[in-house]
Amino acid sequence: MRALVFAAGRGERMRPLTDATPKPLLEAGGKPLIAWHMEKLAAAGVREVVVNTSWLAARFPEVLGDGGRWGMRIHWSREGEPPLETGGGMLHALPLLGDGPFIAVNADVWCDFDYARLPAEPAGDVHLVMVDNPAHNPAGDFILDADGRLRDGAGPRLTFAGIGMYRPRLLDGWRTTIGDAPGATDDPPRFPLAPLLRAAIGRGAAGGEHHRGRWSDVGTPERLRQLSQELDRGDG
Repeated sequence: MRALVFAAGRGERMRPLTDATPKPLLEAGGKPLIAWHMEKLAAAGVREVVVNTSWLAARFPEVLGDGGRWGMRIHWSREGEPPLETGGGMLHALPLLGDGPFIAVNADVWCDFDYARLPAEPAGDVHLVMVDNPAHNPAGDFILDADGRLRDGAGPRLTFAGIGMYRPRLLDGWRTTIGDAPGATDDPPRFPLAPLLRAAIGRGAAGGEHHRGRWSDVGTPERLRQLSQELDRGDG
């Protein structure tokens, strides 16, 4: 099992904290945000992890080393500037991820979800972890049916947690899906993952599950402080 950790973002909303420290290396509960993911991935049996980097990329090996402390090996997918966004970042990292399904997580979320629960072989092209809608995303993202299938349209929605299991074929035909969006013709291409997820949902190739535990999108200094306080109290 391999995993991709998205860690290339600039973290504009976290400035000035991210002026000298990449967002995934900001600490909560006494350790960098990305370290929480490394621990959980290792506990789920992941031994090969790809970390994509862009902003202050040199800081990551300094802090994380080669992954040996977690019994894993880290591979670096260096994107340069500007970062390639989530879709372009995943495409750029595919040669390091192999041909089988892989876990992908956003480094700037915190969640008590057990990665071992993810299906080793998702029924479709992707299996996403969904959570209750936070205050900053009240409308949610996708509908999760009782049979575990994701869909768009009218109905109560949940929020994508930034955690999922993916098949490489999700990116097949990405140029057709993305079209002439800004960045799509760059070398390497730069584009978001959301249109590909919606395309998979549209063809009935996306499933998911509802995680009812704790989750935080650490998108602002205030949310980082709140999470740190909770973890310092032992709430994590």
